[in-house]
Amino acid sequence: MGEAYQEKKARLEALLQEMGSVLVAFSGGVDSSVLLAMSVRTLGNNVLAVTAVSETYLPEELKVAEELAATLSVPLEVIETMELAIPGFAENPPDRCYYCKQELFGKLSRVAAQRGLACVADGSNVDDTGDWRPGSKAAAELGVRSPLKDAGFSKEDIRQLARELELKNWDKPAMACLSSRFPYGQAITREKVEQVAEAERYLRSLGFVQLRVRHHGDTARLELPLDRLCDAVAYAPQIVSRLKQLGFTYISLDLAGYRSGSMNEVL
Repeated sequence: MGEAYQEKKARLEALLQEMGSVLVAFSGGVDSSVLLAMSVRTLGNNVLAVTAVSETYLPEELKVAEELAATLSVPLEVIETMELAIPGFAENPPDRCYYCKQELFGKLSRVAAQRGLACVADGSNVDDTGDWRPGSKAAAELGVRSPLKDAGFSKEDIRQLARELELKNWDKPAMACLSSRFPYGQAITREKVEQVAEAERYLRSLGFVQLRVRHHGDTARLELPLDRLCDAVAYAPQIVSRLKQLGFTYISLDLAGYRSGSMNEVL
């Protein structure tokens, strides 16, 4: 990493210093972890981490967030969001994420105001601008800051900084909301979300790390890195058996491999 990277770091520190105090929307992923760590380094005690739990958030992710917050010696507050109860969300329209982020950032803004914190910030980065992300509209409407994006950080930059900060999750795969596993227009229910969560847990137990189980009604479409497709074939009998137990009738392996935001390809 050269001069441009160092300039991004300096710009990030300047942005955080300018904010004065901040509530970090903290998922436990590498992006928000880097933002939280840099916020604490820059602003000291003027930082609060808040993690939102919901039906679409894996319970094990909360444990990761709690451990990281403790490591960074930053207070963590946990709130609950109810995405599936939001009108317009469970029907799963293309702008589904707008409704989710509107509720999330609205609640975070209220917590920030109650705690006397000047800003709410999330871990968005410049790579996020290349995909369909209606949630960014809600962030803009509610004045949520994205210091990593504003400083020019890419995902690669963030992982590099996470290594420098000695964050144990520097190589953690992206864990998008489980609602992203459903084709637009297919209604999302708690039962379907739990079905996907259990399927993905099972694949991780077999050693797969980067993965998605896309829910197409009675069909599970597995997205895995191209260099792991042969491994999935070798495990085919076990995978088919377990996913059928979970309620899927057909189990398919996507030959295009894992890719973030594949459900947006139809837009």
